[in-house]
Amino acid sequence: MTEKQKEQHRYWGSVEPPKAKTEFFSAVATPVSEGSDAKVATIRMYGPIDSWGGWWGISTEDVGRVLDALPDTVEQIVLRINSPGGEVWEAVAILNMLSAHKANVVAVVDGLAASAASFIAAGCDETVMSPGSQMMIHSPHMIAWGNAVKLRKHAAFLDKLEESCIEIYTAKAGEQDWRSLLAEETWLSAADAVALGLADRAGVVPDAGTATTVGADDEETDDLIVITLDDDADAAAAARIHAAAASARAAAPKPPDSTEPGNPANKEELTMSDKFLADVRDRLGITDANASEETVLAALDERVATPAPTAALPDGVVPIEATQLEQMRADAAAGRQARDEQIATARAATVEAAVADGRIAPARRDHWIAALAADEGAAATLAGLEKGLIPLEPKGHTGGIDQSSDEDGTYSKLFPTAKAEEA
Repeated sequence: MTEKQKEQHRYWGSVEPPKAKTEFFSAVATPVSEGSDAKVATIRMYGPIDSWGGWWGISTEDVGRVLDALPDTVEQIVLRINSPGGEVWEAVAILNMLSAHKANVVAVVDGLAASAASFIAAGCDETVMSPGSQMMIHSPHMIAWGNAVKLRKHAAFLDKLEESCIEIYTAKAGEQDWRSLLAEETWLSAADAVALGLADRAGVVPDAGTATTVGADDEETDDLIVITLDDDADAAAAARIHAAAASARAAAPKPPDSTEPGNPANKEELTMSDKFLADVRDRLGITDANASEETVLAALDERVATPAPTAALPDGVVPIEATQLEQMRADAAAGRQARDEQIATARAATVEAAVADGRIAPARRDHWIAALAADEGAAATLAGLEKGLIPLEPKGHTGGIDQSSDEDGTYSKLFPTAKAEEA
């Protein structure tokens, strides 16, 4: 098998498909101690939980056959789990079957108890996390298709399904913020699971003995590996397991027929349902209600092969590269800053001219600059003021006055000197 073919035939994402069911599901019954009529049975659930059962995974029917095949003297079941989970209802049914059995059930998480497998583990009489094992809990999910109303119904259904999961977790670990833990897809180490209350302890639980396969679907092997026990009662129990296994093997669903890997060959012609055909026809815009499957498929192929139209830009709008757009924005910002500086300079020049003409006092310079910034119309008001309103030359002296310049005699009249009085 080529590497590409191997990738196309992965089992649960990263594991090669098992060659027989013996690799992921088995059970054995053996005495608890020598000379005792009590029994302990080990059941291994190694693989996904799936209603198809058989080669595809572990189903309720598979577990039921195993439980039916156990001797009546079994008082304890060690349920060893290494499963990524699977179908919720199938897992709930398996848990309820185990709970209804008269034997005390000890769940031992050997590797992983994720998703639906987590509440099988948590729902048993005792839950033990093996060293390095993990448990994962999350909200149930599904694949759905339809309009908004139908999808809301699916969402409401998932909420209701989550309530069932929370009921199992609460019975084991008490009240918690389960909805948040499930929504976050919480992964728990062995210690975390014990701390949260979903497991009772962490440790190693010894196996009951060599596994005996129940429900194997490898038709090339007629005999199963059956443990040989000493007394007649134990031999009879082993015979019951053998008989149940043969029945399970005969009834187990078979995988779809195929030719070489990657090239499935259907033995029966598959047809579309009338509703599905009508829905596809409507979505493709085919108005002929009697259009055949071939016509619909041809139209679908054409639609898929046709590239999606590019949305037309409105008139006056042209595409531009992102880098060019960023440069234009930077240039515009720089130009805006330069223009603001020019306007500020022009305002200051206008006010300075008004100060120079004597229209406003120098102390009012900042006031008029602010007025021009707030309203450009203030420039007209400023220009309308009469020049010379504000004296530009000082009107007094702090030093002596040159009397020789008193041409009109004004100074002499206001400040007569002694010499003038004598005259």
